[in-house]
Amino acid sequence: MNISTMRTGLRALALGTAALALGSGWAAAQDIKIAHVYDKTGVLGAYAQQTQAGLMMGLEYATGGTMAVNGHKLVVIEKDNQGKPDVAKAMLESAYADDKAAIAVGPTSSGAALAMLPVAEQFKKILLVEPAVADDITGIKWNRYIFRTGRCSSQDAVSNAIVLDKQGVNIATMAQDNAFGRDFVTAFKGAIRKAKLVHEEYLPPTTTDFTAGAQHLFDKLKDLKGRKIIFINWAGSNAFKIADLKPERYGIEIATGGNILPALALYKPFPGLEGAAYYYYESPKNKVNDWFVKEHMARFKTPPDFFTCGGMAAGMAIVETLKKTKGGVDTETLIKTMEGMPFETPKGKMIFRKEDHQAMQSMYHFKIKVDPKVAWAIPELIREIKIEEMAIPIRNKR
Repeated sequence: MNISTMRTGLRALALGTAALALGSGWAAAQDIKIAHVYDKTGVLGAYAQQTQAGLMMGLEYATGGTMAVNGHKLVVIEKDNQGKPDVAKAMLESAYADDKAAIAVGPTSSGAALAMLPVAEQFKKILLVEPAVADDITGIKWNRYIFRTGRCSSQDAVSNAIVLDKQGVNIATMAQDNAFGRDFVTAFKGAIRKAKLVHEEYLPPTTTDFTAGAQHLFDKLKDLKGRKIIFINWAGSNAFKIADLKPERYGIEIATGGNILPALALYKPFPGLEGAAYYYYESPKNKVNDWFVKEHMARFKTPPDFFTCGGMAAGMAIVETLKKTKGGVDTETLIKTMEGMPFETPKGKMIFRKEDHQAMQSMYHFKIKVDPKVAWAIPELIREIKIEEMAIPIRNKR
C-alpha cells in the first residue's frame, strides 16, 4: 500500500468514527448544559440581566477563559420566566426534559423560585438558586436538589442585627407584609441580644404613602431614652420617603441594609447611616474581586453590582463542582461534591452548608458617606462580618 492510499484510508476511518460518534449521541453528551431560568423580562428584568452577565463572567473566570471543564464545553441556555411563577415552573421543566440541562440556575424572584423547587425534585436535577432570597427556599420548601449561592433573608437580617445590637439602642422595624418582610424581621429579632426591638410595623407591599406607618413608628419611639432607630426592610417603592416627615425631630435615626447602586442614590440624605450589605464593589479585598471590578468596568463602563456579584458566584460554584467531578454530571455525585464544598467568589470564600445547602458567606458592615462627585451614596466599609460570626438558623426541618 502506498502512502497516498494509506492516508486516504486513515481519513476515511476517522470520518467514519466521527459519524458513528455523532449518530450515537456521544458528541452531544460532551457538552454540559446549564439552564439559566431568570426574570429576563418583567419588573425585575434589570436585576436579572445583571445576574446573567455575572454568571457568564463567573464561568469565564473559573475556566480560565476556555468555557470548558475537563474537555466538556459549558453551554448556557437562557429561559425567560417573565417573573411569573407558572412560567418559571414550565421553563424549568422544559430545561430538564427538552434541553437536557444537567444544572439550572435562577431565578430572580422568590415567588418564581418557590414554584421551581418541586420541579428540581421531580426531575432529580440540581437547581442552584441565585439571587432569590426568601428563607423558605432553603427552609420549609427546600429539597435536597436545591443549593443557593445567593444570600437568604436571614443572612441580611442577622448581619444587620449585629451592626445595631448595642446596649441602650431602641429599634422599630418597618417591613412589607409578606414573606420577604416577615422572614427578615423574625431573623432580625432572633439575633438581637442587647438592643430592644420595641415595635414591628408591617405595611402592604404596594404602599407608596408612608405617612400613617411612619407616624405610628414615631409614636412608638419618640418618648424613649437612648438611641432610637427605625430599621427599614423594603423592596420596590421608596420607603425612604419617611425622611420627609423629619424623624430627626424626635431624635430618631434611619437604618437599613445595603442595596444596588441606583437605590443607593436614595441614601444620600442619610450620611452616617449604618447597616450591613451583601456586596459593594469596593468592600471585598481579593484577587477575584479585583479581576471582576476591572473587567466589569471595561465591558460595561460601570462597577459590578449586587446581582452581577451573585451571578459570578453561581458560575464559579458550578465550575468548582465540575472540576471536582472531572466533568461528571450524575446528580448524586454533584450533591455529594457540593455539600460542605468551599468555593471562591468576588466576596471571598463561600461554603455550601450541608444541612440546607445555603451558601455561608461574609457580609459587610458599612456607614454611608456622601461624595457629591459620586451619583450614589457610598457604603464605606467598617468591617467584614465573617461567616463564623453569624448564627444563621437552619429552617428546613419539616
